[in-house]
Amino acid sequence: MGLLVNELFFSIQGESTYAGRPCAFVRLAGCNLRCSYCDTGYAQSDSPDNGKTMSVDEIIRAVAKGGLPLVEITGGEPLFQEETPALARRLLAEGFTVLVETNGSFDIRTIDSRCIRIVDMKCPESGMFHQMDMENIRRLGGADELKFVLCNRTDYDYAKAIVLSKAAGIDGGRILFSPAAGRLAPATLASWILADRLDVRMQLQLHKILWPAVERGV
Repeated sequence: MGLLVNELFFSIQGESTYAGRPCAFVRLAGCNLRCSYCDTGYAQSDSPDNGKTMSVDEIIRAVAKGGLPLVEITGGEPLFQEETPALARRLLAEGFTVLVETNGSFDIRTIDSRCIRIVDMKCPESGMFHQMDMENIRRLGGADELKFVLCNRTDYDYAKAIVLSKAAGIDGGRILFSPAAGRLAPATLASWILADRLDVRMQLQLHKILWPAVERGV
C-alpha cells in the first residue's frame, strides 16, 4: 500500500489565505471530477504510470528535506486515495502546518480537524456542481476555508447565495472567490463584489502571475 504521488515540489503558495508563503506541495494522482476549467488535468488519472507510489514515511522524508513548515496535500483530488487522512495525521505529528485542498464531493470529516481544510465548492459552469456534498459547508471549522472558482455571473450569483445562507457563519476572510483563468476578468469579479458589499476574499492565482508559462511544479 501507499499513495500515488503525481508530483512533490516546493514553491510559493499561490492561493488561500496562505498565499505568498513558501510551501511543500504533495500532489496526489486521481480525481473523481472533470471540471470544465481544470488546470491540473495531468493529475486526474489514477493510472500507476501517472506518478510514483510512495509510503507515508517516504513522503514525510521528502517533504522534510525542503525545510519548510507549511505543506499542502492537493491533487487531483486528495480524498480519492484512502491513505490521505493518514498522511495528513503524520504530517501534523511531525509538526507541519497542513493544508488539504479538496473538491467538496467527499465528506471532509475524514480529514483531521487540525488541518486547514480548503473546500473548493464547484459552481454551475464547472459542470460538476451537482456532485458536491453541501453538508461540508456546515462541517467547516474555524481555521478552514471555502473556495469558489467563478467563470461568469451565473457562478457568482450561485456562490453569493451560498455565502449569504449556508455559509453565513464563516468568517468572510476565509471565503475565497477566484476568477477562472481566461473565463472571467479579475476586474469584473472585483466590481461585482464591491457592488454587493460582499464579505469575501477575492484571490488571484499568485503562482500563475509569477510563472505564467510554467504548468507543473509551481
